[in-house]
Amino acid sequence: MQRPEFLRRAARALVAAAAAAVLLPAAHAADRVKFGVFPSSAALPFYIAQNRGYFREAGLEVEEIPMNSHPLTVQALVAGSIDGAANLVTLEGANMEARRPKTLKYISLNGQNSQHVIEQFVVKASSPAKSLKDFKGGFKLFSAPGPANIGAARAVLKKVGLVEGTDFSIQEQPINMHLSVLQAGTFDGGYTLEPSATVMVGQKIGKRVETGVIATHLLGRKEAHAFAAGAVLSDKFIAEHPDVAKRFAAAWTRGVQQAMADSSTRGYLIAGMKVPPELAATVPLPRIVMVKDMTAADVSDFQKFLDIGTELGVVKDRIDGKAVTKAF
Repeated sequence: MQRPEFLRRAARALVAAAAAAVLLPAAHAADRVKFGVFPSSAALPFYIAQNRGYFREAGLEVEEIPMNSHPLTVQALVAGSIDGAANLVTLEGANMEARRPKTLKYISLNGQNSQHVIEQFVVKASSPAKSLKDFKGGFKLFSAPGPANIGAARAVLKKVGLVEGTDFSIQEQPINMHLSVLQAGTFDGGYTLEPSATVMVGQKIGKRVETGVIATHLLGRKEAHAFAAGAVLSDKFIAEHPDVAKRFAAAWTRGVQQAMADSSTRGYLIAGMKVPPELAATVPLPRIVMVKDMTAADVSDFQKFLDIGTELGVVKDRIDGKAVTKAF
């Protein structure tokens, strides 16, 4: 084809496309949602829904807002700078709800124990410690950040007979610092979350001492589900944008279902959580359950955990689990 003829045809095609665009109805812009994400493997439903297009199919443009602290996540929800969040510790959420009702609602919860692992104690790979009772002689521990995390860590250690200040000391550290402070020898061990622990173990920097410690030592049953965190939407967002909230929850549900059923989805943790590719498949997950699918036993375990939070002083007043959850 001669170049002039090619240009003429190209021009006619552009004119036709422009004319067709004028005749088409305007496309609806996607509804925007700002979503806080804390660095835990339980954020997997977010990365699934984002990467597999579930949010997009629901007409949503979801922006990931990295959050490194649960208190800051709650503050962001109150301020309206985020519309929801993944992996918000339930005791932090319940405490805010006790102080300021109608702030947030959990749409899914993460059931944790020694089978569905998130929280755990680790030590340096060279440490002789084999159980929590070995954390003696001034053992220096770090903790995942926030009053709920360090409160739970302290309560577990107290349950096994250890005394803070005599047997051990404990200090909050950002999750993304746990590997480096353990490697540097700044701490002897600590209370950490997944996928941080898997990376430590995989790189032979640390080793697990005990997993699922909340269910075993605080709920009193190894098979109990400690619903210690979950995904939330702000009450204001739900009230002002009920249809958007409903569509978000539907896309989130699809992400949860895939996370629980398809082990290949853990590959999304490679980019999302900076997990080394060779370790992604080995990262354990909690039992993530939508609020609408919780059993009577789940509801009981959740309430017991919230009541423990009140006993620990992390939650201001006793609160009914139904006040902080919403079934979509």
